[in-house]
Amino acid sequence: MAHPIYLDYNASTPVAPEVLEVLTRVLRDVHGNALSTHAYGAAGRAVLETARAQVAALIGAEPDEIVFTSGGTESNNAAVHGVAEALADRGRHLVLTAIEHSSVDQPARALEARGWGAARVPVDTNGAVDPRAVEHAIRPDTVLVAVMHANNETGVIQPVPAAARAAKARGAFVLTDAAQTLGKIPVDVDALGVDLLSIAGHKLYAPQGIGALYIRRGTPYAPLHRGAGHQENRRSGTETVALSAALGEACRLATAELETRRAHLAAMRDRLEQALRAAFPGLVVHGAAAKRLPNTLSAAFPGADAIDLLASATGVAAGSGAACHSGKTEPSKVLVAMGVSPELARQTLRLTTGRGTTAAEIDAAAAAIAGAARALAGGARA
Repeated sequence: MAHPIYLDYNASTPVAPEVLEVLTRVLRDVHGNALSTHAYGAAGRAVLETARAQVAALIGAEPDEIVFTSGGTESNNAAVHGVAEALADRGRHLVLTAIEHSSVDQPARALEARGWGAARVPVDTNGAVDPRAVEHAIRPDTVLVAVMHANNETGVIQPVPAAARAAKARGAFVLTDAAQTLGKIPVDVDALGVDLLSIAGHKLYAPQGIGALYIRRGTPYAPLHRGAGHQENRRSGTETVALSAALGEACRLATAELETRRAHLAAMRDRLEQALRAAFPGLVVHGAAAKRLPNTLSAAFPGADAIDLLASATGVAAGSGAACHSGKTEPSKVLVAMGVSPELARQTLRLTTGRGTTAAEIDAAAAAIAGAARALAGGARA
């Protein structure tokens, strides 16, 4: 049985062959604890130092500003709680956008349950936040402002530099979730003006279970994990040397391939969008007027429920604008925040291209999706 065509790269990416080679080699050859003073520990430290430098190079940071984590969720939790705990005596207020990933929103809600305040800044109909609205939400007691770099569902790139300037002018620190942007568009911590930036390896052709958090030098931070003081007391726990090496290699690849990768992703996404528009004239593309990631297409098929559409287009693996919770289909909070009706949100697919996507796959997927959508929409009207 042939594998379905994979168009869900924003959910997770396959491990790149080059990354797998590094992972396998380090797993085989390096087993010492990096804190150990003998030769085996030194070998582990050397691998970590190389990986840290590779991650730092991708985002324009210094190696000592990189903390390895288990992934994007831990990085975001650590950033929110780390700054909040470090600055609790100065202020207990957060600002975040209404479309932040749950790994930012839920830690904020946990702090709210402990008496903190949090402002959630809305987005416009294109899914972009207005930096002026971010500025207006900042209070004298705001310690952290979180604005994701690009949304994982719509691909809409957020005005992080402008929001960061407004936050810095008011004395707040800035977090951006860059899980979706690394390897797709340029990411530079100084150009963005951020103090913390989260990285998820499995969005970047590294294995699941590894990520990183950039913490700018001088940023107040209390560690989420405490123990033997690993990673300069910022994240205790024996380092996962092989997974860190894999993330480093993935970042090295992303640095080397950025321009060719970006062009390929955009070509495949645009080919898919054009084919779907031609085959399904009622197609609605969310965020079409905004600056988007080159690989992301959030498209609604009026009259065709997305869950049914994915079930019908059996040769395609993609995401939908709805999720099942306790037997009920809930529309995407991101699309609803943009003013999309719950019905149209439930008719939305998230289609994302990747490093290995081919034109032949795009053509086959477009035909399968459009055919299934026409059948479902026709049935709904009958």
